[in-house]
Amino acid sequence: MAKANELSGVQKAAVLLIALGPEKSARIFKHLKEDEIEQLTLEIANTRSVSPATKEQILNEFYEICLAQQYITEGGIAYAKELLEKALGEEKAKNVIGKLTASLQVRPFEFVRKADASQMLNFIQDEHPQTIALILSYLSSAQASAIISSLPPDKQADVARRIAQMDRTSPDVIKEVERVLERKLSSLVNQDYTIVGGVDAIVAILNTVDRGTEKHIMETLEIEDPELADEIRRKMFVFEDILSLDDKSIQRVLREIDNNELAVALKGSSEEVQQVIFNNLSKRLGTMIREDMEFMGPVRLKDVEEAQQKIVNVIRKLEDSAEIIISRGGGDEIVV
Repeated sequence: MAKANELSGVQKAAVLLIALGPEKSARIFKHLKEDEIEQLTLEIANTRSVSPATKEQILNEFYEICLAQQYITEGGIAYAKELLEKALGEEKAKNVIGKLTASLQVRPFEFVRKADASQMLNFIQDEHPQTIALILSYLSSAQASAIISSLPPDKQADVARRIAQMDRTSPDVIKEVERVLERKLSSLVNQDYTIVGGVDAIVAILNTVDRGTEKHIMETLEIEDPELADEIRRKMFVFEDILSLDDKSIQRVLREIDNNELAVALKGSSEEVQQVIFNNLSKRLGTMIREDMEFMGPVRLKDVEEAQQKIVNVIRKLEDSAEIIISRGGGDEIVV
């Protein structure tokens, strides 16, 4: 295979995925578009061999780009350039920044991301809910959850719904909202045309807010937009999140689950999830379920997802009845 500097971006990505291994690559695929997955799958299939030197070069390049993006998030392009020069040298830093080009543009409302949540609340709480939703979509889930929790109850669900239903936002709209905040904060940022918001964004926020705020928002959405509420609820606690439960809670959940249903659900889960489940089963029952998994053969992905969703529904039901506790961002999970 050619040297790293002779490969295209897709070829480098294919080598990176091969080096990372199937499990990590599968997790990355979940965040890619269908055409990107097709391109990479084809390239991986056509990659016969990679020299250790080439693989090392590509892994180093990937690390340097990740490092640069981390620095940009922390303090902007100038800050990233300064730290990269110290870490990699001036010429190398310049090359890394050159490779990133457009992806190095600072996200809109970068100055907001660095502001204290309580201070930001004073600036935006009287804005229109759509404006608040736009700003929160660019914040970290921790910042956004702190702000949405502090909004008046009648505004919380409205803002949450607007975040979930947001798709693409015009640069002109972003620029206008930034202009108003710039006048208040005397800050200037670059903007790009970015997909923000969406159901995943509000799910991340709701997974971080306290249980009271989440419950109020969800109950309001269930009345005003039941379909959206259902979609959000399905994503708020996924099967793999069972790792966040303590052993006592897992054992309580397992008492409600049919053994056949559990075997199907575990067919498509990670080794880590399987280990946690089996650690909370009796040795005899664990052996039975392992045998069931082995003898049932291939299982349709749809059947696995349905079985996992049933278990998730049981978990949510037990949480609502206060029989188990799901760790989240608020202080109401502290047990004394």
